[in-house]
Formats: sequence, C-alpha cells, structure tokens
Amino acid sequence: MLGNGGVISLVGAGGKTSLMFRLAHELARAGESVLTTTTTKIYEPRPEQSQHLILSGSLTEFLEAAHQALKIHRHFTAAAATIADQRKLHGYAPEFIQAIWNNRLFRWIVVEADGAAGRPLKAPAEHEPVIPDCTSQVVGIVGLKGAGRPLNQQWVFRNELFSQITGLAEGAIMTEDAFIAALVNDRGIFKNSPVHADKIVFCNQADDPQRLAAGRRIGRKLTREVKSGLKRVVVGQALFEPPVLEFYDLNVKTDYDTQT
Repeated sequence: MLGNGGVISLVGAGGKTSLMFRLAHELARAGESVLTTTTTKIYEPRPEQSQHLILSGSLTEFLEAAHQALKIHRHFTAAAATIADQRKLHGYAPEFIQAIWNNRLFRWIVVEADGAAGRPLKAPAEHEPVIPDCTSQVVGIVGLKGAGRPLNQQWVFRNELFSQITGLAEGAIMTEDAFIAALVNDRGIFKNSPVHADKIVFCNQADDPQRLAAGRRIGRKLTREVKSGLKRVVVGQALFEPPVLEFYDLNVKTDYDTQT
C-alpha cells in the first residue's frame, strides 16, 4: 500500500505518534531502514517505541551518527533537541528533513507533522500542519473516539476552528459528516499537503463495534466524494491487532454503492 520508499507525513489527531511507531516497526521488520522524527514536538520515545535516539541540530553530525546507528538499528528516532522539563523533543524544519532525504540514508522517513494535545480530532491553525515538501504520502488521522461526542475543547483541539470548517455548531454532537468535512475542506486536516503527495485517511481507534461502524460509514461516504483528492481511507486500530481492519479506495465503485 505504501510503495517502495518515501517520506510519510502524519497530520490530524487521534493517534499520530502510535501510528508513526507502528508503521516504523512494520517497515523495519520487513528489512527497511526507517527514521521517525517530527516537524513539531513529540514526547521522548519509550524504549518499546524506539530503541535509539539521535539528538542533533547539525546535519553533518546527524548524518555521521545515523551512519553508525544504521549498523545496529533498522529504525531509530531523531530530533533537534530536548525541551527542558517537558519530556518532549523539538523537531526539525522541513528543509532539514529534505536534506536528510536527499542523502538517501533511509528508505523511509516518517514525520509527525502536526500537534493535537492528545485530542481525537482537530482543526489546523494558520501555521499548521508543517509538512516537508519532499513528502510522498500524507496520512490524515481522525480518532473515532470523537464520534458521537460534543464539539468542545475536551474532544477537539482548536474546536472553534473545527466548527468554522465543518459548519457544526459548538456543543453539537459530532457526526460522520463532520469528520468528512474536516477531511475534505481546504482548511481542514490535509491543509498544506504538497500537490504531488498521495492523501490517505486513517480512521483510528476502531477498537469497538460502535467506532468500527462509524469508521465504515466515513469510508463509504468518502468513496462518493469524487473531488476530495483523497486516495484511500483506512479504518483501523494502531495500538491493536490487526492494525488495519478495512480500507476503501476512493473514486472506485464498491459493492456497497451497487446495493444502495
């Protein structure tokens, strides 16, 4: 599904970090070299997420350290510096990630390119998301835990912007149509995506029957959004097995469509 290598940028909310490390582990197990990093901020990875961490803001120093690390690890994480008293890492500018990619040390670079303060849904501010132009695939994540919840700051990061983008009043119950509006609106989750990048939706947190059903409805409705620019919708659960439960290729007629 992902191809033969590239830069994957993760945006949205509801499991970006979990999906980043899940992807990295799967690719590394397949024998690929993988760097995980960020253009924003992430928590310092736990050992089970990433066994090695490089902290360097110098490209030369990073490349030297990466050459050595790749002799031992197929996957590791890198960032510019730690953020004092936050247990977080400060990421790289998009240009720095472009320079890493140009050196072709890694088959894959997976970038957390957005922040969401732990909420299952979000709308991007003017400066978000921060997606490197070398990105080949943008994965927009929505957390299905937000389905059926009220549109407020408990469930949605930047809830006022989410209301503006989706047309849903603050405090109203979030429907699948609100998820779809956040995904297809030009100011929504895929904002700032490079024009050449494939856009893939990951409906995460489908780990109970109700949320799985909501993810299915989102996927099926999105197959009818012929001008969305999206390539595929995946319904899954990044923290559980199997991580992918269903997927829908967009602009392709489905059995569901022929029955309705």
